[in-house]
Amino acid sequence: MPRGRADPHPGPIGLISDTHGLMRPEALAALVGCTHIVHAGDIGGAAIVAALEAIAPVTAVRGNNDTDPWGRMLPGEALLEAGGVRILVIHDIAQLDLAHARGLADVVVCGHSHKPRVEEREGLLVVNPGSAGPRRFTLPVCVARLHAGAGAPRVEMLPLPVTPPSRTPGRTRAARPGSAPPPSRPPRR
Repeated sequence: MPRGRADPHPGPIGLISDTHGLMRPEALAALVGCTHIVHAGDIGGAAIVAALEAIAPVTAVRGNNDTDPWGRMLPGEALLEAGGVRILVIHDIAQLDLAHARGLADVVVCGHSHKPRVEEREGLLVVNPGSAGPRRFTLPVCVARLHAGAGAPRVEMLPLPVTPPSRTPGRTRAARPGSAPPPSRPPRR
């Protein structure tokens, strides 16, 4: 497993996952000022990592969709230390033995589910920054910042503003002559 070392007195560490080949300008803007960036997989290509590296050094792991030759070269797990905090990075938390991870890390950063989450599990702080790529269902588009150093690690979730995709007028039901407006549906929960 690759090991890395970030600045011993870091600013925030940017956390991003599940970009799936889409590097949103809003995500890049939210990560400006980070001293290191962690990408928890389903990256979607070297161009995504290059865009992040323009901000700060990057630690990235392979996700289940990183199947091209470039993606297969990425490690499945990575371990780094920043501000005295040991961080284990893996794409899918279900692939990790948490009892074993407790001996290696203080924080686990994962992705895969696209659901932003911060929770304590078996003595570990587990962080999923959510998805910063194409929006999936009604899940938020999000990145996070991990604050390490003095005191316990702290996570700041950063939901990103997302402009809904535009619809071509000729393709909406209401735009066709004689058609009724689309039925309204309650939001999915």
